[in-house]
Amino acid sequence: MSLVTSSHAEELSQGARELGVELSAQQHQQLLAYLALLIKWNKAYNLTAVRNPDEMVSRHLLDSLSVVPYVAEAGDNWLDVGSGGGMPGIPLAIMFPERRFTLLDSNGKKTRFLTQVKLELQLSNLEVIHSRVEGFTPERPFSGICSRAFSSLQDFSDWTRHLGDGNTRWLAMKGVHPDDELQALPADFSLLATHVLKVPGCQGQRHLLILRRSV
Repeated sequence: MSLVTSSHAEELSQGARELGVELSAQQHQQLLAYLALLIKWNKAYNLTAVRNPDEMVSRHLLDSLSVVPYVAEAGDNWLDVGSGGGMPGIPLAIMFPERRFTLLDSNGKKTRFLTQVKLELQLSNLEVIHSRVEGFTPERPFSGICSRAFSSLQDFSDWTRHLGDGNTRWLAMKGVHPDDELQALPADFSLLATHVLKVPGCQGQRHLLILRRSV
């Protein structure tokens, strides 16, 4: 039995249209191939708390695609911190083949999975790093740093401060609007914008917070 069904394929197509995200035939196929790998490996590796494959299109693929317009506005060298099962980094790498995406996670099982996805989907614009974020030192600052359900805004800012500069945009994907976390934002970080994300098929609230750092 195929892990990915025609209903998953249709939900992805329809959801992308609702988000205003154009998928080529290759991108559609790659996203579904990624979903199949996620379903298969999740059984043994516990990559995501979402166990039901029928929920994964909306809660993982479409949720990741919801930030495409905001990634499009920033630069071409991205870091996905605490990437876990690869959200949003892998869908974004599929959507922006001309940009570089680094996926960082401290869990070896998860980085092994991400490496397998890179190989099977032939994502040459993807780099997988097995490291704690505090110990990671890239050659140059990232133009964009994103995270999804990684940590509080304060920890996200503190732990990744050394990975960006004044031109970097920090994109934090959140559920309910994190008013308390914004109060605790480090002094050298400020909120540039907040966007409500309307993710097809997702019941809960979704927000994107874009931060910048004064250097």
